[in-house]
Amino acid sequence: MPDAMNYLITGAARGIGRGLTRHLLSNGHRVFLIDSNLTELTNTSTLLQKSGYNQSNFQISHTDLSDRGSIVLAVSAAKEFFTGRLDVLINNAFPTPHTWSNSASMDSTNVDIMAEWDRKLAVGLTAPFFLSRLCIPLLTSSPSQPGTIINISSTRAHQSELNHEVYSAVKAGLIGLTQSMSVSLGQKYKIRVNAISPGWVHVEDENAAGDAEGRKWEDGLTEQDHEWHSAGRVGKVEDIAKAVEFLVTAGFVTGTEMVVDGGVSKKMVYPE
Repeated sequence: MPDAMNYLITGAARGIGRGLTRHLLSNGHRVFLIDSNLTELTNTSTLLQKSGYNQSNFQISHTDLSDRGSIVLAVSAAKEFFTGRLDVLINNAFPTPHTWSNSASMDSTNVDIMAEWDRKLAVGLTAPFFLSRLCIPLLTSSPSQPGTIINISSTRAHQSELNHEVYSAVKAGLIGLTQSMSVSLGQKYKIRVNAISPGWVHVEDENAAGDAEGRKWEDGLTEQDHEWHSAGRVGKVEDIAKAVEFLVTAGFVTGTEMVVDGGVSKKMVYPE
């Protein structure tokens, strides 16, 4: 990868976002981490410092992506941190859990799932659109070498699970947004926009609880879990990092969805 690139990552405090941050820092890049979970964000910052990463190479931003005013402030801070130039925007954030909380379903009458719908749509789909708009000046600060945008979608945009309505809708929306932005931003600014759709990427070790318990990536996985994948194993954060590396350097690739799922979505499943 090119040396010393500037990355802004949302949902960077845990899971795939945290793993990407660590991978990028280890390769000499600078990262601006956005997350709404202050506990996880502080924990990640502490871990990065303990691991020897220079704090001048990363900065955290406690930001509620459902609040547009907070996003504006975060972009302003990122602009200052990067001295005006952003090479890669990675829209990764989505509120957990992926299912409806409190064991709700779309026909529940005892809980207000519409409030949850509104928040997850705001964070998972509206924020990437708004953040991308705000970052255009940073991504085009060097017109001869414009930056790129990567949206983290999911195979759940194509294959649904029980009670995943908002997650599937948001992730499918990101694919549509990716396609449209690639045309609009490509024609006017030469900004490339792509999506990565992970399948099962095991990240139970990428959070504060996992750190406290000393979890390893393989913990909790069975041979059957690995064998379910045509690639022979469950996914790792590094698999997504490699997809990011490709899309950042692939100058003729834009508007595409890269599926990283070990082949599961190509597998026919019959009832036993």
